[in-house]
Amino acid sequence: MARKPKIERFNENVLAKYQIYNSIFITLPFDSISNTGVLLPLFKEACEKGYDNHKNPTEIVEDFFSRYQDNPGLKERHDLLFRFIQYIERQVVLFDAIEDAAFPIVNNMDGRGTLRSIKEEAQAKGQLNELKEYLRRFKIRPTLTAHPTQFYPGTVLGIIHDLDASIRNNDSSRIKKLLSQLGKTAFFKKEKPTPYDEAVSLIWYLENVFYHVAGSIYSYIQQNVFDGEDLENELINIGFWPGGDRDGNPFVTTETTLKVAKRLRKTILLNYYRDIRELKRRITFGNLQDKIMVLENALYDNFYYAKTAELLSIETLMNGLLEIREELITEHQSLFLEDLQDLINKVKIFGFHFGILDIRQDSRIHHKVLKDIIKKTSTLDLGIFPKDYESLSEKKQIEILSKTTGKLDPSIFDEDITRATLESIYAIKTIQKNNGEKAANRYIISNNGSELNIMETFAMIRLCDWKLPTIDVIPLFETVPDLQVSHQVMESLYNNPVYMEHLKRRGMKQTIMLGFSDGTKDGGYLMANWGIFKAKEALTEVSRKYDIKVIFFDGRGGPPARGGGNTNQFYASLGPTIEDEEIQLTIQGQTISSNFGTLDSCQYNLEQLLGAGVENELTSNEGNLFSVENKQTMQELADISYQTYVDFKNHPKFLPYLENMSTLKYYGKANIGSRPSKRSTGTSLDFGDLRAIPFVGSWSQLKQNVPGFYGVGTALKSFEDKNMFDKVISLYKGSPFFRTLIANSMMSLTKSFFELTAYMKEDEEYGAFWDIIHDEYLLTKRLLLKLTGYSELMQNEPAGKASIAIRENIVLPLLTIQQYALKKIQDLHKANEVDPKDLEIYEKMVTRSLFGNINASRNSA
Repeated sequence: MARKPKIERFNENVLAKYQIYNSIFITLPFDSISNTGVLLPLFKEACEKGYDNHKNPTEIVEDFFSRYQDNPGLKERHDLLFRFIQYIERQVVLFDAIEDAAFPIVNNMDGRGTLRSIKEEAQAKGQLNELKEYLRRFKIRPTLTAHPTQFYPGTVLGIIHDLDASIRNNDSSRIKKLLSQLGKTAFFKKEKPTPYDEAVSLIWYLENVFYHVAGSIYSYIQQNVFDGEDLENELINIGFWPGGDRDGNPFVTTETTLKVAKRLRKTILLNYYRDIRELKRRITFGNLQDKIMVLENALYDNFYYAKTAELLSIETLMNGLLEIREELITEHQSLFLEDLQDLINKVKIFGFHFGILDIRQDSRIHHKVLKDIIKKTSTLDLGIFPKDYESLSEKKQIEILSKTTGKLDPSIFDEDITRATLESIYAIKTIQKNNGEKAANRYIISNNGSELNIMETFAMIRLCDWKLPTIDVIPLFETVPDLQVSHQVMESLYNNPVYMEHLKRRGMKQTIMLGFSDGTKDGGYLMANWGIFKAKEALTEVSRKYDIKVIFFDGRGGPPARGGGNTNQFYASLGPTIEDEEIQLTIQGQTISSNFGTLDSCQYNLEQLLGAGVENELTSNEGNLFSVENKQTMQELADISYQTYVDFKNHPKFLPYLENMSTLKYYGKANIGSRPSKRSTGTSLDFGDLRAIPFVGSWSQLKQNVPGFYGVGTALKSFEDKNMFDKVISLYKGSPFFRTLIANSMMSLTKSFFELTAYMKEDEEYGAFWDIIHDEYLLTKRLLLKLTGYSELMQNEPAGKASIAIRENIVLPLLTIQQYALKKIQDLHKANEVDPKDLEIYEKMVTRSLFGNINASRNSA
């Protein structure tokens, strides 16, 4: 039987089921008032009709109360609006669970980019040997970050997991109970999570999802591509930032870092322990039971860094498993060998580290710390730095830093940040000793703009009793100017003999991180992405010149507005001028739960990453090369878009609009993450201090997804005005990279809804600014449709478009309540006297409404 189109599978298995289970959900009484679920559909209808009739959120809310309520008091109104928020948050959870349960039906788990497809395509083309060769050296590394856009507490994640299973089994009775549990379970956190809390939340995904899926993928490739041979390559690494990412988070301490590393080790050993107990139930013959029991007991004794038990080494565990394997093959006809091999593969992938803990700090902090180190060591007359160091040229400073070594004691320093920075380097050594070198072997430098930034960090590492560091120094180039000089910075570094010796010891590999988040905030959508692409080409060229294998680590996050979007299409579109030995990228917030939250979605998306790398390597990707003309067109589009965005960013109303008309200031009150919502502690708002997440998230809450499209329309119009639009069409047809950018921008437009904030155009102070944004939206939408030939946005992705439409429809009442509350706050501030109680209620309403919208949007912040 022919497989139904994806949109039909979506409608049958997601939309229809949501309608059924939602009708059950809204009739469940969660408190003494049972009519909330009855009134919510009426309020939703009022919102839809209201916006169709050009009413503003305040009018919609007031009309609803006058039509369906008998003159309720202010308290009754507020109570009902809060209950609506409570219901809508949970409707989003219900939809998430239904979509997760339907994932393997809606998506083709054996389609293009999956392991089966990869193997069959290679076989058909006679490229199986080339595929094997590539898989022996290729790796993917998704890195889970601590960025706070995942609003679900652990209790809710557990309910989603159970709902998923019950929906797959059509267990109506259990679904009803779980929906009742969901209605009574709190979403809002009274206190901010600590960095350790965030780490524990994400370790849940490592333990329950990645552990099983990575092992399964590895075993499949070993059996079906390598015919049981060893790959000699772990293929999948999982990076981990919670507990190690210090950039802008004063709450991440050395104690936190060590505690997280200990938890990671404990959790992976516990997983091995469970697996080996399962093996003991199967392998019950010969003397293998005794050998398994030795390993079982050793694992049990080492869940913690045992004081009495000898610390178990990875070599001891692996050798014990290999010894059992040998006996199974030679004496027991390989009975249950696949089960044993699966555990061996997991040990190979995860070691005793589970997730690879990265340490990250800002270059400006490093510079401040180094100045303090110079000052203190000079006072103590330790002779490490010359007295006139700070007056020397940058070239001379780099020369001195190259030779600097020592064993500084962090406790001699008075400045907290100096002690903390040095302690974090010593912590890496401790983690490597206990969990293995892979456990923590990277130090990432945010806001890196020069060779000096790198050498300051390199010198500090070697001043911590680490003359020959077993750690990689990774510059992160974020802003457009930093990207433009990144290849020059690295060439200078490659010409530094001391650093080159370090690279030789590290296998002549240099990892470079390229951050989309601040790039988009800084330079707009097209320029940020094009700037990354060009930087990668230049960095590839200069690294190859010095026989260095460059590895790119992308700060993609998830949303198009932060450099995300369709990941596999992005990597498959890069072409031969960009090094592709590994795919490394950050995964954050709700993108973790939406793309990797279940066994099916995780398996599919990891396979797609592998498939993108293989496609870029084995297929003839000459078509991914930019022609000279297309490159010129792309550059001109990026330049115009960049200037348009910069002019917009410099508009005198830009920051005041965000501060006064959006939810920006409420992110810090939502208790969703340990990190402060801006870099400085000052009361005034400065663009440079704005973090990318609240910045992008605020535009998303307004349903004006500016970072995902602003400047694109103006850039396209410049070609239309010159009667040269055919050049853009040629670029679109000839460049998979550009097509991916356009598709992602189209998604941002699809998630925009300007009717929500249309009332702002009447505002005396901000009306003209709202018009600027709206005009660019309309222009971009018109020209993207013209460019693609579509009659509507995302016409080529009907299932994805349908999912967005349902999610946006679910949260429409929530957004209306949010705007209603924001308008009340504005009116209160304009009044001569502000009632603190009223202000508190409306601010709480805005804050509470953040959750459902972000979770529904999945990749908009």
